[in-house]
Amino acid sequence: MKMWSGRFRQPLDPEFEKWQRSFPYDHRLLPFELASSRAHARALEHTGLLSSEDFSEIVKGLVEIARRAESEPQFLNDPEAEDIHHFVEKQLAALIGPTGYKLHTGRSRNEQIATDLRLFVRQSIDTTQNLIADWLEAILSRADSAGSAAMPAYTHLQPAEPVLAAHWLLAYVEMFLRDASRLADCRKRANLCPLGSGAVAGATLTLDRRAMAAELGFDGPTANSIDATSDRDFAIEFVGALSMLALHLSRWAEEMILFSTPAYGFIELPEAYSTGSSAMPQKKNPDLLELVRGKAARMIGHAVTLQTLAKGLPLAYNKDLQETQEPLFDVSDTILGMLPLVTGFVNTVEFNWDRMKQAAQSGFMNAWAAAAYLVERGVPSRLAHEAVGKAVQLAMERGCGLQTLPLSDLQAIHASFDSNFHSCLGLDEVLALHDVLGGTSPRHVKRALQTARERVAALRPREPLAVR
Repeated sequence: MKMWSGRFRQPLDPEFEKWQRSFPYDHRLLPFELASSRAHARALEHTGLLSSEDFSEIVKGLVEIARRAESEPQFLNDPEAEDIHHFVEKQLAALIGPTGYKLHTGRSRNEQIATDLRLFVRQSIDTTQNLIADWLEAILSRADSAGSAAMPAYTHLQPAEPVLAAHWLLAYVEMFLRDASRLADCRKRANLCPLGSGAVAGATLTLDRRAMAAELGFDGPTANSIDATSDRDFAIEFVGALSMLALHLSRWAEEMILFSTPAYGFIELPEAYSTGSSAMPQKKNPDLLELVRGKAARMIGHAVTLQTLAKGLPLAYNKDLQETQEPLFDVSDTILGMLPLVTGFVNTVEFNWDRMKQAAQSGFMNAWAAAAYLVERGVPSRLAHEAVGKAVQLAMERGCGLQTLPLSDLQAIHASFDSNFHSCLGLDEVLALHDVLGGTSPRHVKRALQTARERVAALRPREPLAVR
């Protein structure tokens, strides 16, 4: 029996009926549907519309549905169920008889799906936050082990200045901590309970909405029934935040790919996360990294899909909103599958510290340090820049570095060059020169590592909430 069939006299077109069903994918919401149904049943009992015996019978039926879904693989293969709400009502009535139909008293599927999806998003955020913490702890571990290792930093993909490798890795920590912060903000806004909103105007019964919200771990009930039943901002925001996370993973993957090429040679791809070529026996391809880039594109597409879907919808619920579910589920599944893999990659990738150090000492990356040397001696910054630029040009013509140019040649360019100049251009001296909060000097990087550890540890305030 359909949940809405009383007004209709003609059956649905069979192809349309099959096409419009959401149960093939929203069956994954079963744990949340059962939890919200139990909370609603308790609220009905408190109003007196369910006897204590009815309530007990309904709860036992809900528990049995959960048990069967877990132990019987074919249980969820129901070709008749229109959606997860229809499935639960149908199974409950089959288990406990007509009492099962009392559960829908005073509620609508509009508020049910809004509640289930908020519970899904909340649990997915908690799981994702823990996986982000694993990922960042792996990066921090490699930053720790890097010690004083140095490497080039780039602007415009051109060598710019040397930095500590730990400083480079900490840049990614900052990037992904922002992602974690966005998810935490999304969780706060998502954690309000639509139960009691009815179809659009609010429940027709005096239900204790605050009690239902508290039972499900929400911070409180939603404020407006029209908004609550049609709002998918939490899903759009969640998918948007995960697409940003995927974007950052894609940037990281691209840099790993570049650094693994012979032109750089900074890392050796781990074989556990690479594949070979069917034609060229020598190849080791960065398949994990390339798929991270590719999946990021799909997730960004889902974010655009959800925004486009919602942009023209009048209040309140419209069937279009059913189309938010598959992108939402896919983005969550993709990121939850991706994060453990990139964590494994970081834990096993080999860094070529010697090659990185060699690159950090070539290409005139001490030029800004040379200009700073002149500025410290009273030369205006723009004139110091000009003088060092001329020194670089001279060194290029002679095929040497700044540190090997004779003092006489340097003084011919500017009189402020003196015998201390060459001693200021070593790698250690250049790194130490950036002695500012957020800079790459060793003492600031050491503090930044400790601060990052504390911030990453704070991502684990809770285990993912189990909804029963």
